[in-house]
Amino acid sequence: MKRIAILGSTGSIGVQALDVIRANPESFELEVITAHSNADLLVQQALEFKPNVVVIAREDLYEQVQQALQHEDMKVYAGSKALCSVVEMGTVDMVLTAMVGYAGLLPTIRAIEAGKQIALANKETLVVAGQLITSLAREKGVNIYPVDSEHSAIFQCLAGEFHNPIEKIILTASGGPFRGRTAADLAEVTKAQALKHPNWDMGAKITIDSASLMNKGLEVIEAKWLFGLRNEQIEVVVHPQSIIHSLVQFEDGSIKAQLGLPDMKLPIQYALGYPQRLRSDFPRFSFLDYPQLTFEQPDLKTFRNLQLAFDAMERGGNMPCILNAANEVAVSAFLRDEVGFLQMSDIIESCMAKVTYIANPSYEDYVTTDEEARKRAAELINK
Repeated sequence: MKRIAILGSTGSIGVQALDVIRANPESFELEVITAHSNADLLVQQALEFKPNVVVIAREDLYEQVQQALQHEDMKVYAGSKALCSVVEMGTVDMVLTAMVGYAGLLPTIRAIEAGKQIALANKETLVVAGQLITSLAREKGVNIYPVDSEHSAIFQCLAGEFHNPIEKIILTASGGPFRGRTAADLAEVTKAQALKHPNWDMGAKITIDSASLMNKGLEVIEAKWLFGLRNEQIEVVVHPQSIIHSLVQFEDGSIKAQLGLPDMKLPIQYALGYPQRLRSDFPRFSFLDYPQLTFEQPDLKTFRNLQLAFDAMERGGNMPCILNAANEVAVSAFLRDEVGFLQMSDIIESCMAKVTYIANPSYEDYVTTDEEARKRAAELINK
């Protein structure tokens, strides 16, 4: 019985993780759930699963959550400091970090420092501070189990292969809703169009990142740190059907791939249950339903965010932190209809050129970099 804390239980990954826990009550016990601002759903989840601790990050919503749960035997906290405290609880075995964006970094650090196993759905943690996180995890003897479908696929392909060197990994990308479009086409796309992913059901921020291919760029950087790869060992291939979730090529030329329907519950369950594969009633894949699996090169000139991510990884230091912060601000502005789709790349590129570069950043440097990049991006939006 693993005792689980879910950071971000009301988001897309968090909700699906609760589906997995609901279906496997003999394997998992829910200790902690947290949300940023979706108080109503957080209360609903708390009443069903009866965790020991509930945290709402927005302090102005504390009273609403506390009153709704006042007759339940559970503790209710609010604020970012509470998020960092609850992951250190002795009753927690594994922390699923499903918060979106930079906000997931510090709670993940605190969880690792407390020796908790990590199921990582917050890719920005490794994008922003990959060196720091992986070094700390090694020091504390903490395993980081990937939840992203692509990284889960690589992890599954490496089972039984940990002593065999990787030649390269191939991350697959669906191409998003605008695959094949020109830059002129992209200049006209709307928020509603960008939020319609062809294969996956995700939150707004990740869906926009997928449409711009920034999500794949972030995954490239995440893969470098998760699997200890050199930059040149990571390749991206567009695979519109999203059936092959990623591939690993070994030094003898052999390639392993992990296949399945595009359903996040499978990689979530694999991470939470590892090393066991738990039974599930998830829909099964049939090759007869997909008689063609196709592949193509990503268009790095039209979808510049993916190239910017490769550039940031190549530069190293705090450059991926700059990329991430600028992207978070740009995506938020796009969702508010304040900038166009192509302007997001312009904002990110400008921040990468102008924000102070630090070759060997500390945690404090990452905090400062994030603030500076967000300020710079906001200024560009408000021009």
